[in-house]
Amino acid sequence: MAALIAPLARLLDSDLFYSFRRSPVTVLSALVGLVCLVGAGLAPWLAPHDPFDLASLNLIDAFKPPAWMAEGDGTYPLGTDDQGRDVLSAIMYGARISLLVGICSVIFSTLLGVGLGLVAGYLGGTVDGLLMRIADIQLTFPSILIALLVDGVVRAVLPREVHDQIALFVVIFAIGISAWPQFARTVRSSTLVERNKEYVLAARVIGLSRLHIMLTHVLPNVLGPVLVIATLNLGNAIISEATLSFLGVGVPPTEPSLGTLIRIGNDFLFSGEWWITIFPGVALIAMVLSVNLLGDWLRDALNPKLR
Repeated sequence: MAALIAPLARLLDSDLFYSFRRSPVTVLSALVGLVCLVGAGLAPWLAPHDPFDLASLNLIDAFKPPAWMAEGDGTYPLGTDDQGRDVLSAIMYGARISLLVGICSVIFSTLLGVGLGLVAGYLGGTVDGLLMRIADIQLTFPSILIALLVDGVVRAVLPREVHDQIALFVVIFAIGISAWPQFARTVRSSTLVERNKEYVLAARVIGLSRLHIMLTHVLPNVLGPVLVIATLNLGNAIISEATLSFLGVGVPPTEPSLGTLIRIGNDFLFSGEWWITIFPGVALIAMVLSVNLLGDWLRDALNPKLR
């Protein structure tokens, strides 16, 4: 127990936590993000209904307005869609997909970008030039265009019957592969500075391998900016996934994310059933905005010049 209390006490007494609790916007963003995370993670237990259980759907309940409107039903707090699915439950389940894709794609792009940036910065020469030229070329294209290209190529190469089975992994790979240059360039710049410092030179003198020096000596000293970029890229990844799903090339309709829900509701927006698309859109905005505000705070908190 003492082993857990001591680190927690140090965290509560740190400059980072002081900066956090002194910023009302950051605290509010953290609370909103926590609500989104808990609601999505515990959707099977917290959601009023299972929107993807076909046996429980009733078309008679389709297009019910939110509970506070004249024809609303308290059983469906945010109304229902064209298939009689509870919009609130669909948002909670859809947010699970959006967060899963966003988090996994950021982890993938972070690992790939940090690894390539570390190698490019430490080795230099031809390896550095080749990797950075590839990164420069990729940065000239919008990330959503690269994700669409990767998704299209995978769908064209693989048999149609496996598309839905691997759709989630394809989306994660497509979004992750489009974001690695930002991590690589940042880590490469920091590594160029660190590799000429005395502690790295001392590690070389005592005969440590390049891989050992990169992983145990250089890497811990270049991770600060990576955490900030990863946090900011999480919001971008969630938006990219929602965009792909809105265009119909993301996750399959059997596992709809927030982007899919917005696309479905968009068909009924001008016929009066505004809640089908507005509420998933608000949930997406709240999720991304909270992540971006936390990323902005983390960037400022980790910058000693702004303290």
